[in-house]
Amino acid sequence: MSERQQNESGHGEPSAHGAHGRKPTAQGRWHAFKASPFFPASVLVLILAAAAGLFAGSYTYAMANPTPHHIPTAVVGKAESQRDRAAFIQGMEKALGSSLELHHYASQAEAEDAIERQEVFAVMRAERPKGVELDISSASGSSVAQLLQQAGPQVGKKIGVEVQVRDLKPLGKGDPRGLAIFYISLAAVIIGFVGAIQLSVHARALNPPERIAFTVAYALLGGFVIAAVVDWGLDAVQLPFVQSWMILALTMFTSGMVFTMFNTLFGRWAMVPTWGVMVLLGNPSSGGAVSWPLLPSVLGEIGRWLPPGASVNAQHTAVYFPGHQLAQPYLVLAAWALVSCAVFWTWRHRHPGGRPTSRHAADAAPA
Repeated sequence: MSERQQNESGHGEPSAHGAHGRKPTAQGRWHAFKASPFFPASVLVLILAAAAGLFAGSYTYAMANPTPHHIPTAVVGKAESQRDRAAFIQGMEKALGSSLELHHYASQAEAEDAIERQEVFAVMRAERPKGVELDISSASGSSVAQLLQQAGPQVGKKIGVEVQVRDLKPLGKGDPRGLAIFYISLAAVIIGFVGAIQLSVHARALNPPERIAFTVAYALLGGFVIAAVVDWGLDAVQLPFVQSWMILALTMFTSGMVFTMFNTLFGRWAMVPTWGVMVLLGNPSSGGAVSWPLLPSVLGEIGRWLPPGASVNAQHTAVYFPGHQLAQPYLVLAAWALVSCAVFWTWRHRHPGGRPTSRHAADAAPA
């Protein structure tokens, strides 16, 4: 009897079951799961859940209950008024629950120049019989100015000293809370890396020079549209148009190249570090929605060195303090952009996009 006949009659070893008849082991099931589309989908579920909690936590931690820590304050006053000034300072620190970082100046003009250089947030001057004059600067930080404006008269009433509050640099009518700069910077950051994601999906075949060129293209056009809508369309804030446009374009390009760098290093999981640096950490610590003196001390320190904080800082100075430009935010944005481009270019062979060059295509073609 042949082997086939034995199998058909049931007298031989059944070959129909074979490997499929054996019960899969735990290791085998794990390897099958990893090879299936259910594995990355399950990982995404966990990552998205964690990202949702971290997103809510980071913004709540930074912005829900802003508390002053050290508010740089200019002090101008004569010797005979030191007693009133000391009582007022002590009362303010008690009311604010923090200490004022005092900077002494010989004249009001020097103190106002310190406001322009963004070294202090307010000017305190005690003179008899006027009492205490508290000059705030909403343009320096609307949240800090609002806090000082509320606390000053209350403290003066408690210590029996008249307090006059004056706003040296008020915000525009179209942006009474000073949030327009934060919003346009946030838009540039988000659209910057979303644009890079879309290029990697819909223009996957772009080679490295082409990918960088198109990132420059959508950054320039996107920055122009953001500035035009906010300034010309909504008249929310008067922008120095060309400078603000270039800051937004540099921000969008930097954000896009940061994602491209992480896409080169981490492949399909590039969104995780990009979201962490730019959104979870960068935006809450940028100082746009809540001024740096009111942020938790760690966020206040690192925010200046991340692209969102640098963008807000550069834009804020360009709009409200044009006579005292700062190099630091531009250098931060440029450094992030250059490092991202360098990493992408050095390890461009690892980037999931691109297409073979003509020489490689010729080599790969059949003879």
